[in-house]
Amino acid sequence: MGGRDGLDGAGAPGDMIVTAAAADGPAVVALWDACGLTRPWNDPHADFSLALATPTSCVLVARDKAAIVASVMVGFDGHRGWIYYLAVSPGARRGGLGRALMAAAEDWLRGHNVPKLQLMVRDDNDAALAFYQALGLDRQKVVTLGRFLKDDA
Repeated sequence: MGGRDGLDGAGAPGDMIVTAAAADGPAVVALWDACGLTRPWNDPHADFSLALATPTSCVLVARDKAAIVASVMVGFDGHRGWIYYLAVSPGARRGGLGRALMAAAEDWLRGHNVPKLQLMVRDDNDAALAFYQALGLDRQKVVTLGRFLKDDA
């Protein structure tokens, strides 16, 4: 990778962003793995497939030539928009791709008339928290609670 923005022959970071196709799944999940976003209790392949299968979500990717170097999953639950799996390949960081992906995700949400976006960051991920704060996102006064339903049957 080369060039001022860390990308070979690419224009502005936002120009590289497209909607993912089903065939992109393995590369996108590999990127999520490389960025430390996956967890053993979640199936990222199923997350990717489900996001593409419904009209209320999508996965956006940025390509450097043919390689997927960044991605974000965006969705709308009927009340709020959500951002998941924002990932930029370690070799492509600090070139504006993360910012461009967030802008593209926000545009997707605005296009679906979503009034507010939210995302979750693990409380020990200081780099991600600083990134989102620099983009103008604020910590919300909420506590996230959860339960796994997969094993409740």
